[in-house]
Amino acid sequence: MSPAAAGIETPGAIPASSSRLVELVFPGDTNHHGTLFGGAGLAMMDRVAFIAATRHGRVPFVTASCERVDFQGPARVGELVELVARIARVGRKSMAVDVEMIAEGLLGGARRLCTRGAFNMVAVPEDKAPGWRLPPLGDVAAEPAGGLRASDIVFADQANSFGRLFGGEALAAMTKAAFVAATRHSRRIAVLAASERVDFRAPVAVGSIVDTVAEVVEVGRTSMTVAVELWSEDLMSGRRTLTASGRFVMVAVDGSDRPVPVARNEAVENPS
Repeated sequence: MSPAAAGIETPGAIPASSSRLVELVFPGDTNHHGTLFGGAGLAMMDRVAFIAATRHGRVPFVTASCERVDFQGPARVGELVELVARIARVGRKSMAVDVEMIAEGLLGGARRLCTRGAFNMVAVPEDKAPGWRLPPLGDVAAEPAGGLRASDIVFADQANSFGRLFGGEALAAMTKAAFVAATRHSRRIAVLAASERVDFRAPVAVGSIVDTVAEVVEVGRTSMTVAVELWSEDLMSGRRTLTASGRFVMVAVDGSDRPVPVARNEAVENPS
């Protein structure tokens, strides 16, 4: 985890070869069969394609088309879906982004490909010279190791009257990340027991990318402490700011909501 100092800023894009969006499938997102609506899945795929395109070009983008969309299997209520976007081709003012949606059973950990497709994104640059073009596709950077890393965009309905992300929305994103990290660690139902401390360090404007970074840092008999950072990223400049950080205590429970032991991870040795 990176240091939690107020106002930390870093220029440029994140050092990763892909952009990832992580969501949980809730009943309101599903059809009468209890599986994710195809349209809801496509909306998530388009969102992560936009994030990937913008991080590469640092100009506004619109979706021109999607093609070769192949629905191979459903995502079911209670599962996690991870959407991974990778830039496949870059032209003068357009690019192709390949997106995969992978479903994951929270308790068993089994993963399967649900949907893949290609999204063609077109840049709509402002105040650029006539000969401007997108930067070429460079070397693929290594994926950061360990923990959960997920991206999303801040929309207007998540903001206050000043156009800044509500604190409650930030907390929701952070606790979701803590839940996913703790569940993946224990492969048991994990519930929020306490928040040790959350520091809000900087505002997040509508239209920003937000990254949640979560890692299990302490494991007790039935509890896990998850450290979470929320980073904001300006779409056009790529400047990243640590906007919030916190520690969340998650407890593993059984089907009757009784605490159950957590399997130890050799990399996490500090008991809570």
